[in-house]
Amino acid sequence: MTVLYISFAHRSELRQAKRIVVKLGSAVVTRGDECGLALGRLASIVEQVAMLQNQGREMMIVTSGAVAFGKQRLRHEILLSQSVRQALHSGQNQLKDMSLPVLEARACAAAGQSGLMALYEAMFTQYSTCTAQILVTNLDFHDDQKRRNLNSTLHELLRMNIVPIINTNDAVVPPPEPNSDLQGVNVISIKDNDSLAARLAVEMRADLLIALSDVEGLYDSPPGTDDAKLLDTFYPGDQQSITYGTKSRVGIGGMEAKVKAALWALQGGTSVVIANGTHPKVTGHVITDIVEGKKVGTFFSEVKPAGPTVEQQTDMARTAGRTLASLLPEQRSEIIYALADLLTEKREEILSANKKDLEFAINSGRMPASMLKRLSLSPSKLNSLAIGLRQIAVSSQDSVGRVLRRTRVANNLDLEQITVPIGVLLVIFESRPDCLPQVSALAIASGNALLLKGGKEAANTNRILHELAQEALSVHNVRDAIQLVSTREEVEDLCRLEKMIDLIIPRGSSQLVRDIQRAAKGIPVLGHSEGICHVYVDHEASIDKVLKIVRDSKCDYPAACNAMETLLVHRDVLRTPLFDQIIDMLRTEQVKIHAGPRFASYLTFSPSEVKSLRTEYGDLECCIEVVDSMQEAVDHIHKYGSSHTDVIITENEETAEQFLQLVDSACVFWNASSRFADGYRFGLGAEVGISTARIHARGPVGLEGLLTTKWVLRGDGQTAADFSEQGSMKFLHENLPVNILGLFPV
Repeated sequence: MTVLYISFAHRSELRQAKRIVVKLGSAVVTRGDECGLALGRLASIVEQVAMLQNQGREMMIVTSGAVAFGKQRLRHEILLSQSVRQALHSGQNQLKDMSLPVLEARACAAAGQSGLMALYEAMFTQYSTCTAQILVTNLDFHDDQKRRNLNSTLHELLRMNIVPIINTNDAVVPPPEPNSDLQGVNVISIKDNDSLAARLAVEMRADLLIALSDVEGLYDSPPGTDDAKLLDTFYPGDQQSITYGTKSRVGIGGMEAKVKAALWALQGGTSVVIANGTHPKVTGHVITDIVEGKKVGTFFSEVKPAGPTVEQQTDMARTAGRTLASLLPEQRSEIIYALADLLTEKREEILSANKKDLEFAINSGRMPASMLKRLSLSPSKLNSLAIGLRQIAVSSQDSVGRVLRRTRVANNLDLEQITVPIGVLLVIFESRPDCLPQVSALAIASGNALLLKGGKEAANTNRILHELAQEALSVHNVRDAIQLVSTREEVEDLCRLEKMIDLIIPRGSSQLVRDIQRAAKGIPVLGHSEGICHVYVDHEASIDKVLKIVRDSKCDYPAACNAMETLLVHRDVLRTPLFDQIIDMLRTEQVKIHAGPRFASYLTFSPSEVKSLRTEYGDLECCIEVVDSMQEAVDHIHKYGSSHTDVIITENEETAEQFLQLVDSACVFWNASSRFADGYRFGLGAEVGISTARIHARGPVGLEGLLTTKWVLRGDGQTAADFSEQGSMKFLHENLPVNILGLFPV
């Protein structure tokens, strides 16, 4: 009975790989001069293999490098012997020019094999990992008895936690036959280390074959050409669309040989990834990244997804987004109005989908109450969403193409600065399905393409809301401008699409924002990682205002990023009726109090002392700390705050104005709750998030924050030379009036 082995269908499944073959190509192992080994590169690869081995995986290495190592040794020996002979022959110290003979590859392999193995053994010993050398030829696989012996030996080595290091026995192997290629499922000609690694992986029933070379992976056309695109995933039926380039700078295999070997291994049930093992920035973690399922190199899969890839979705969104930006403002408003109407018309379908998500989340028992609240939709929430969307539709009338500045540079040479969309936005949000229509409306109003990645806990709700957004976009044939990423893309992988995405906006926990900020490579991230908001109670504060503002700032929605986390109290407020009432109110609201160091020093029996003054509790908890003055409160906020929202409560206007001027946060309030830091409350209609960044947008980010500008110059044949000292023209630089409602077509 034949046992069928099936490869992994998705990258995320590679974490389950137990038995792994790592193939090191000649370009990976050897130096650029092809004489000697790339020791630093090899050391980092050995470290990764040893780490995976120590995790309990079974690692095997198929390595090149014996010829290069032997070439280095033989050259050294030949140069040494030639110099000795010439010195004896001439009796002089001056040596004639010496020329090296052409070194035969098999002789180099024979001279280099022992040294290569000794090097591997020394490197793996640093990680308490034992290795064993195995040299093979084609005959070892074609002779049944030899193949069984090889299989038995390898299994025994793996059982003893030893890393087998395998290479073709290049000292005796004949030159490859030109027409001896892959011959069906059961036979593969061992003519290079690519085919050896594939044959070995299938023979040993390996879960994963990692083939490292000197290219990033497989491209749809030769690397270096203008339109060449790296293929994230390659499917067996895609061979006809590939144009192969030249082979590697060393070795006897090229990319075509690698692909054929990879497809043969895939057919035998082994997953394959071809990646770059020579890039100095990634070599130190390329193997571990692949095993963790990250988007590195080209992954070979037999299962083709039903829908487009995320790269294809991004291309579709950008193309449709440019059409969206070119629509008239009234047409974009019509789309948003249509989406608002659909939220009302399709209410029952939306709530039914949301009910499924809620039931699944409750049954799983892993979602806290605060997240369940965010996940839940209701008729009133949908009505509020529809109202907010209609406000955005109204405000979008003068957004894209608005002239901000008009200058007459010279006669018949007018310059304008106009608003334009940013491009493609990636919005990543957790368990907040109401975020989807809000962000969609803002993207439509600002003419931006949109890529959405929602949490799996809201999958059903997100799906129907996205369908409604696309239905609304269809009114003006721009359906593809908003895409929902429903594939198994990891957030970190999406953050690497720097050539396709212009801005990332995370909506979720502070941990999510921090992870995205860390993972984003070359893409700006709009958001804040923490919401450590302060309320400072001055010694001239009104009792009524203090109680109302502190209660609302902390208790209205403790999980919100604009909730108060630290209450700063002026020293003179301590041991007063006002302070007693603050404490009583917080206890009544069941707020757990943590004492700051100075506050604790004033008390005989204090609450639990705070572990850190930089804590975002996100719950009915807060820290209380004492300061001597308004200036000390400002200093505390600058030291421990997150530049989000900070509040002063005082009746002294001069003190308040100083506080408003000195505090360097996105939002600074006087006698108002921190909960006002919200796009809807600011009259923005909706927000895509709150930014604590210093450039572009800051604070609650609405429609204006999703726009950038471009400069448009209208001339009459002028050149820069016309304005030189010898030229006939002079600069005017006259500011012209701007019709704020006059729009420029993008």
